[in-house]
Amino acid sequence: MADWAIWVVVAGALLVGELFTLDLTLVMFSLAALVGAAVALLGVDAAWQIVGFVVAAGGFGLGLRPVARRHLQRAPELRTGAEALVGERALVLEQVSGEGGRVKIKGEVWSARSYPTTTVLEVGSQAHVLRIDGATAIVHRFEI
Repeated sequence: MADWAIWVVVAGALLVGELFTLDLTLVMFSLAALVGAAVALLGVDAAWQIVGFVVAAGGFGLGLRPVARRHLQRAPELRTGAEALVGERALVLEQVSGEGGRVKIKGEVWSARSYPTTTVLEVGSQAHVLRIDGATAIVHRFEI
């Protein structure tokens, strides 16, 4: 079997191993094995193929792996529950003042208070949800 083919088989085996570990280490060695295959295709002897593999493994392990892990471990920004309502538009159902009122946010009816508390929002007007305080939406007049 040709040297390059051996390197490709090793790369494939390392990729299969990565499926069981999922820490990106074996992927880096697999990529390095492909570098070894490329060096073998150039027709150089086995010692230089191994040097290419070792240098590539070190480079991928120190350079690419940390970046890939950071990218994969970044959690998507996901707002749920009441937090997801902040920033949404609200339709005023009952007059809203600093004392209270009712608004509809994303199809749900919420008790609401205006901010600033001296502001009065009339029925049918649009409001902007600033925050959720318990079961009460704190809203501000929506301005385009």
